[in-house]
Amino acid sequence: MNTIFMLTLQQNPQGGGFMSFLPLILIIIVFWFFMIRPQMKRQKELKKYRDSLQKGDKIMTTGGIFGKVVEINDYTVIIEVESQARLKVSKEAIVKDMTDVAAQSK
Repeated sequence: MNTIFMLTLQQNPQGGGFMSFLPLILIIIVFWFFMIRPQMKRQKELKKYRDSLQKGDKIMTTGGIFGKVVEINDYTVIIEVESQARLKVSKEAIVKDMTDVAAQSK
């Protein structure tokens, strides 16, 4: 048992410096391309969508409330829901454009 332990201590792997970090570097690169980069792209698209909102656009909030944009301020949006009630919500709560859903269901 001790001889096996001594043999493993005496072996010196060739190319130990960079080659030992190569798998870690590859894992980080794969993680970047499959996890971080797509999420950043989605966030940019959502920010662009929120900045391009106009009166009359149909939207959905993160809470699942469907409505139509009535007024737009810097950080808030006033939406009108089906019962003609008006709600003031944060722009950050708007997640989806519902005009595509209506076109697909017909």
